[in-house]
Amino acid sequence: MENPVIILGAQAVGTAALDAFLSNDVVVYCLLDDEPKLHNTELLDVPVMGNTDDGELLKLLGKKCEVFVATEDAASRRSLTKMLREEYEVVPVNSIHQRASVSPHAELGHGNYVGPNVVVAANAKVGEGVLIGPNAVVEGQATVGDYAQLGSGAQVGVGASVGANAFVGAGAVLVAGVKVGDKARVGAGSVVVADVPAGQTVFGNPAAKV
Repeated sequence: MENPVIILGAQAVGTAALDAFLSNDVVVYCLLDDEPKLHNTELLDVPVMGNTDDGELLKLLGKKCEVFVATEDAASRRSLTKMLREEYEVVPVNSIHQRASVSPHAELGHGNYVGPNVVVAANAKVGEGVLIGPNAVVEGQATVGDYAQLGSGAQVGVGASVGANAFVGAGAVLVAGVKVGDKARVGAGSVVVADVPAGQTVFGNPAAKV
């Protein structure tokens, strides 16, 4: 991308997104975070300059800067994205690590983080505001809903689906065709062999309701 990026969030997700942008030689202008103790510090040599609602810096968005929302909480990512659309008429860019493999035949929305060694296969669909941790795999015909999160090494099998705001823990496996509902949670290392209703938490091999 031609314009530098401002990252909203300077903690774990912000660090990962920054690393991904830098891996592609994208200039990151600054990071913004609502934690005062991070202000006037640096993250990977990039300054943390103020709060995520800093109007003076956010007015650079659009013509001069792109933006990426890197807050940990899905609700926060959603509300910040809505604010950016309504007040600044911009949508967040994707942060895709240089070592990720995203098929040109996959469908990605806006504002997604795709970590190193991730594979997103042809005909997979990823919504917006999704966080995909390192080494995760989204296979063909699989879908990942808006603001969902896939932990490191998670595997979403062929035709499986992950609902909006759902969480799939590190190393979890969703076998082909299973459906994980909106806001459901799958514990780390679990093997999901049956559909998970919306809002339910499952864990184990095979995964069972907690």
